[in-house]
Amino acid sequence: MTLKLGVPSKGRLMDKTFDWFEKRGVRLSRSGASREYSGRVDGVDGVSLVLLSAGEIPRELSAGRIHLGVTGTDLVHDRLPLWEQQLEEVAPLGFGQADLVLAVPRAWVDVDTLDDLDAAAAAFRAVHGHRLRIATKYHRLVREFLRRAGVADYMLVDSQGATEGTVKNETAEAIADITSTGETLRANHLKLLSDGVILRSQATLWRSRVAATSETQRQALARMFEQVHHSG
Repeated sequence: MTLKLGVPSKGRLMDKTFDWFEKRGVRLSRSGASREYSGRVDGVDGVSLVLLSAGEIPRELSAGRIHLGVTGTDLVHDRLPLWEQQLEEVAPLGFGQADLVLAVPRAWVDVDTLDDLDAAAAAFRAVHGHRLRIATKYHRLVREFLRRAGVADYMLVDSQGATEGTVKNETAEAIADITSTGETLRANHLKLLSDGVILRSQATLWRSRVAATSETQRQALARMFEQVHHSG
């Protein structure tokens, strides 16, 4: 059995991942048909390529179905509560940088910090009779961050679409979402809290701590590590 490497299956993340490995003497290539989700690995013997969505890779690593995988820090931390027990960070790849941030309407001139948000949330509940809504895809990370900050009177609402638009559409009062430049926040009249960075994320190569490995696979893993660290 070969060592399995999971890589994002499309877009700039796939292209940049292929480039990162190629600079280190490992050539990744997709199988002939564009809809096929497998490929070749040249430059390190005993490794096969599996193409998955970035969101599937944490699950496959934690289940031990792939041995190595490239995905964002944000997805690993959010989807795997005990990720340190299941995964090892091998190398940050230096692209796909984005921050998970907490943002509020720019019109809230008196709300600049988490303490301000806590006060605003209490006032909001007193006036409106329900908790201030924060739209996000990252429920666990946001809930833990706000608990540590002592923010209490809020509720998380799920957003699987354009999270930044939920405030304008009046389905939420604030948001927690990934941003790389902040332009989309500004375009939607939102501002980042001064202490509102929840997590700094980038594309990262991870190793599964739980995947079973044969002696042959361990040798392939050692060769892969030597290649990416030595050439990097």
